[in-house]
Order: sequence, then structure tokens, then C-alpha cells
Amino acid sequence: MDFDFQWLLVGLPVAFALGWMASRFDLRQLKRDRDDSPRAYFKGLNLLLNEQHDKAIDAFIEAVQNDPDTTELHFALGNLFRRRGEFERAVRVHQHLLGRSDLRAGDRDRAQRALAQDFMKAGLFDRAETAWSALEGTPFDGEARLALLSLYERSRDWPHAAEVARQLERSGAGSFASRIAHYECELAEAADARGQGGEAQAALRRAHDAAPQAVRPLLLAGQRLFKSGDHAGAMQAWDTLRQQHPAAFLLVADDYASAAQACGRSAQAQEVLAAALVGLPAVELLQALDRLEGPASTQRLPRLLAHLKQQPTLTAAQLLLALPPLTLTPQAWTALGEAVARSARPLQRYRCAACGFEAQHYFWQCPGCLSWDSYPPQRIDAL
Repeated sequence: MDFDFQWLLVGLPVAFALGWMASRFDLRQLKRDRDDSPRAYFKGLNLLLNEQHDKAIDAFIEAVQNDPDTTELHFALGNLFRRRGEFERAVRVHQHLLGRSDLRAGDRDRAQRALAQDFMKAGLFDRAETAWSALEGTPFDGEARLALLSLYERSRDWPHAAEVARQLERSGAGSFASRIAHYECELAEAADARGQGGEAQAALRRAHDAAPQAVRPLLLAGQRLFKSGDHAGAMQAWDTLRQQHPAAFLLVADDYASAAQACGRSAQAQEVLAAALVGLPAVELLQALDRLEGPASTQRLPRLLAHLKQQPTLTAAQLLLALPPLTLTPQAWTALGEAVARSARPLQRYRCAACGFEAQHYFWQCPGCLSWDSYPPQRIDAL
């Protein structure tokens, strides 16, 4: 059978025309898909700006489906899920990004950081620790270490917290001396609770080396000496605390008086406490002096009256009421009344019946909810 070349001459142009039409169709479809992706992206962005989060998420999902290789869309979608509390979906988005072999190193670090944030927000702290640890040596190294420090503080993992804090200091992220001292003090207290005095002493030494001016190591050192029966040593440690941090000395003023009584230094302690009271009028110092002087002291009432004149507080008034009634002079009753009146004044408020907004002045229209005539005319003692 002879082949007719005329069919070949007719078929070639037809095949070329069909191929050209198919390519035009594919290009047109590709262009349409590319146009749809940014359109969906901008639609989602507009909805997000208008606080329509549900619709924005739908728009971003559509954009990701049209162009699954767009990393920025994945980041936007994952952040939206996290903001809405849909942490499981946010984790899936960022894990999908990390699973891509074509992801650039910078985007991979961003995805790892976003995944760590997802776990933090979801309260999955063990997974968050692993995710943050994976960012070591990346541009997010400092942020990751700070996040790890927060995690270790929450879980009371003081050894790791101290280690990370020292790493941050070495990297130039600032001074963490005070935090390190607190971590070592926590370790010292835990060691004492286990009966490991040597380990506790070593931890306190490290705390003092990290922050020589810190309050807590000095305070704990005195407390450990006091509990061990070395009352003179405890007083010496607390004297150093008083000289460096007068306000912090109030935390151990009563124990200081007890230590002085135990080692026969009551007179010396009275002089120290009286001098401290001049520079820092405080109820704690008054109580410590009362312990040293005893109930028969003639200085107790004048000292309380002088304190009430300077600081008319309810706590000082309570100390005054604890005295025998026959010892209270008219001057004492006057000071007592002034202290109670001054302390009660901030508690006397009007409360809106509509929203509960409290104010010291009566309002016809509530400043909180703008309701009219919502304030009962009777004041309450708001605690």
C-alpha cells in the first residue's frame, strides 16, 4: 500500500496548530493560577486588618493551596493560627515548612523559632525547650537562650537556669548576676532541706561571688548560722546586711533580736536597733526592740507614739492597742484615732451598681460605664 505524502503535508500543520493551542492554554492557566495566589493573599491581608480572622484564615489557606511553595504565606497562616489559639494547626504549618528540603537556611531558622513559639503558647514546655535548643548558633540564639531561661525558671530547674544565665552574660546580652545569685540561693535552700550542708555552703559562696552586693546570700548566710546555733556569727552576717541594705535588714530584725538574746548581747542589739529606727522608722524594728526590752519597758509607749506621728498606719495602731489599757494616755488615744482614720480613708469608696467601678467621690454618671444614677449614696469599705 503506497503512503500518500499529501496527508503528511496536511497533518503537520494541524499537529503544530494543536500543540500551539495546548501550550497557550497551559500558559493561560498558569498565569491565572499565579494571579489567583496574590489576589487571595491580599484578600486575606485585608480581612486581617479588618479583624475578620476567620475569613482571613480561609483566604490564606486558599492562597497556600494555589501556591504551596510560598513560605511567607505559610508563616502568615501559622502566625494567625497561633494568635487565635489554634496551636495544633500552627504547629502543623510550621512543621510542614521544616519538612521541606528546598527551604533556605534563614527561613528554616524562622520556622524553627515559630514552632518554638507555638509550643510555648500551647504550654508544651518540654517540646518548647527542644525547639529553642535547636536554635543555638543561629541568628535567634539570644532570643532562644532568654526563652530557655524563662522555661527553666518556671520548672525551677536552677542548675540549667544558672548555666544559661552565664552563657548570656558571656555573649554580651547584659548582666545576669542578680539572677544567678538567686538561682544559687535556691540551690542552697534545697541542699539544706536535704541535709547537705556542704553543698549548701558551696552554693552560697557561688551566689556571693556572682553578686557580692546581693541581699539574699547575706540573709541566708545569717539564717544558716542562726539555725546551727552560731548566734554571734548570725548577728555578724546580719550586721553586714544592715550596713549594706538597711531596708532588707527588716526581714530579719526579729531574728536578730532573738540571736542577741541567745548570745547575751541584748544591750548591744538594742543600741543597734534604736539607731536603725532613727534612720528607717519601721514596725519591724519596733517589734524587735519590744522583744529585747520586754513588756515592762517604759520606752515602748513613747516610741510607738513617735512612730504613729511619723507613720500613722494600722499596723502601728495594732501594736498600740496591744498595750495594757491603763497605760494608754489621752495622747495615745488621739494618735490611735488619727492612725485609724487615715488608714480607713482610702478604703471608703462609692461603688457603681452597674459595673462595680469604685471611686472616692460621688458621681451622678459613672466614669466607667457612663450609667446615670448608678452610684448608691452610701459609701462602702472596699478591701
